[in-house]
Amino acid sequence: MSLHTNRRQFFFGALATTAPGWARAAGDTLRVLAWPGYADADIARTFEQRHGGKVEVTTIDTDLDLWNKISANGAHDFDVFAVNTAELQRYIHKGLVVGVATDAVPNLARQRPRFRDLRSIPGVVHDDVVYAIPYTYSEMGLIYDRRQVPAAPESIAALWDERYRGKVIAYNGGTHNFSLAAMSLGLKSPFILDKRDWPRAVDRLISLRRNASGFYTRPDESVSLFRHRRAALMFANFGQQQVQLCKAAGLDVGYALPREGALAWLDCWVITRSARNPRLATAWINYMLEREPGQVLVSRQGLSNTTSAEPDDTAKDTLRWLQPVESEERRNQLWSRIVSGDRARKVMAS
Repeated sequence: MSLHTNRRQFFFGALATTAPGWARAAGDTLRVLAWPGYADADIARTFEQRHGGKVEVTTIDTDLDLWNKISANGAHDFDVFAVNTAELQRYIHKGLVVGVATDAVPNLARQRPRFRDLRSIPGVVHDDVVYAIPYTYSEMGLIYDRRQVPAAPESIAALWDERYRGKVIAYNGGTHNFSLAAMSLGLKSPFILDKRDWPRAVDRLISLRRNASGFYTRPDESVSLFRHRRAALMFANFGQQQVQLCKAAGLDVGYALPREGALAWLDCWVITRSARNPRLATAWINYMLEREPGQVLVSRQGLSNTTSAEPDDTAKDTLRWLQPVESEERRNQLWSRIVSGDRARKVMAS
C-alpha cells in the first residue's frame, strides 16, 4: 500500500471518528477479534448499552490463527482486533489496518506515561500515523509445581532438564518457541536467526519435544494439561494469566522469570481497513481504556493493563519485548514438523 493511500485511509478514519458524543449506532454490529479474557460478555454488554448496536466477539488462540482470520478475506470479517506490537508490523505492511484518530480516544490520558508516549513504543507509529493503542502486556515466565520443583527455576534450561522428562507443558507455536530455543542457546538475537543458527535451534526444539508431555494453545487448555499430566514445569506463553488460572484450579504453583530474561508481549487494539464503522471501532478502543475493562484484566485474567499504576519491579528490566522475526512462515513450518516427530534431517529438508 502506498504512503498516499495510507494517509488517505487515515484521514477518512479520523473524519469519521471525530463526530461529537459518539453518536449512537443502533443496528450496527462491531466485530471484535481478541484473545480469551479481553472482551468478556459483561464488558461487551456495557458497550452495547452505551452505543446501541451489538458486539460480536470471536476469540483466537495463536498468532497464526489471528493472521489467518484477518488476512484470509482482506480483513473484511472484522472491525477491530488485538495484536502484539511485533505481529502488528506485517498487518501494517500488508495494508490490513488503518490509523487510529488519537484525538478521538480521550482515555489515552489515563494511560501510564510509558504507554502514553506512543512514539517511544517500537512499531506503533509509522510515517506519523498511529496504528495501535496499547492495552495489556505480560512476560512469558515459567510456571512450576511447588511439590515437584521446590526451588524456583533460575534458567530457561529447566525446560530441557532430564529430571522433568515427560513433565513439561510447552506452547504449540513456532514463532515464540524458536525465540525460546535461541535464548536457551545464548544466541545473539532470539528474533533473527542466522543461517548457521537454524540447525542448532531445531535440535534444541526436538529435545524440548522429547521432554514435553503436552502442547497447548489456549490458557485454559494449558491448565488442564498441567493438572491431568501432573506436570512439573510449564512455559507460560500467556504469563500471569495462566498463573491466575492455575491457582483458581487449586494448583500449588510458583512463577519465575529466568535469568536469561523473559520474552514479553504488548497487545494493542487496532482497526481493520475494512471496518464497517470506524467511529464505533474507535469508541471501543476508548472504552477499553476505562477503569472497568482494565480492572477485569487484572482481577479475572491476572494480566497487567496500561492504565493502572503498578509497583516497581526491577525484574522487568530484563524483559525481552517481542520483535518481528526473520520468517514467521519458516518458524511455524519447522515447528509443525518437529511436533509431528520428524528427525532433524527431515525437519531441515526444504
